[in-house]
Amino acid sequence: MADRSLARKVLETEAAAILALVGRLDERFDCAVQLLRQCKGRVILTGMGKSGIICRKIAATLTSTGTAAFFLHPAEAIHGDLGVIQADDVVMALSYSGETAELLHLLEAIRRLGAKLIAVTGDPKSSLAQAADVALDCSVTEEACPMNLVPTASTTAALAIGDALAMTLLVEKGFRQEDFANLHPGGKLGKRLMRVENVMHGRDAAPSVARDTRMPDVIHEMSSKRLGMTCVVDAEGRLCGVFTDGDLRRLMMTRPQDLLGLSAGEVMTPNPLTIDRGLLAVEAVRIMETHKITSVVVVDGDRRVEGVVHLHDLWPTQMF
Repeated sequence: MADRSLARKVLETEAAAILALVGRLDERFDCAVQLLRQCKGRVILTGMGKSGIICRKIAATLTSTGTAAFFLHPAEAIHGDLGVIQADDVVMALSYSGETAELLHLLEAIRRLGAKLIAVTGDPKSSLAQAADVALDCSVTEEACPMNLVPTASTTAALAIGDALAMTLLVEKGFRQEDFANLHPGGKLGKRLMRVENVMHGRDAAPSVARDTRMPDVIHEMSSKRLGMTCVVDAEGRLCGVFTDGDLRRLMMTRPQDLLGLSAGEVMTPNPLTIDRGLLAVEAVRIMETHKITSVVVVDGDRRVEGVVHLHDLWPTQMF
């Protein structure tokens, strides 16, 4: 059986390392945020080994939230890649000891080029910290490793500092859901933050019948469009009501004899809930869940039907 007590100790140690950072958020953190916000170039993350892996994640988080960032391997930098660093860049260097040789070799070049330097280190008195424009203390009392050797709590702390910087910067720059959607056009997050107009069943794909349409044709429209409902519209295409699979089942129970002779206008639910095409898809999901419906009609300012959004198009596998 696995040693769950050790696993709990690992989690407790790493959680304590993150909580210890809270009390260290002072004017140095504010200064780091301002350097990042005022950066007119790119944010360049650099670090060796495990720190380098953390750098890659922080760079990815910054990039996805509107701040151009990338990872520069310090060993490759001193062997020809220093040219990527420009005067208007901000370099964020991660080293727990603050004495990583490859990083220290970069200091002269960074200063010569005029780029700003943020150090994230476990030793505020280290060479890296002393050379930086601002140094953030991510020291830990112990690693989560039973031998106190493998970087675990320290890398977790550095990652947390990076996330704190990125999220604070996000708010400072006024980054919005719409901006996030623009940077994530693909995948689950992209679909979640797309506009309704990009995910709705529009035009001929939207089920629609006239008020005087008889039930056999209403059922055919619902079946062919496969959205479990149909819009009922007037001669100008304005929404009058909706008719759903649930409505059909209830009619089959209560009025089976005259069902096929009824018209859409006689059985529709008038004045249904509608949304605008500019709404975020995730907001459409919340509306449908709140009102316990599986589809919602998209209309323009004159209540003309523009499309239909179905919950199955958005939840859960495609969006999350």
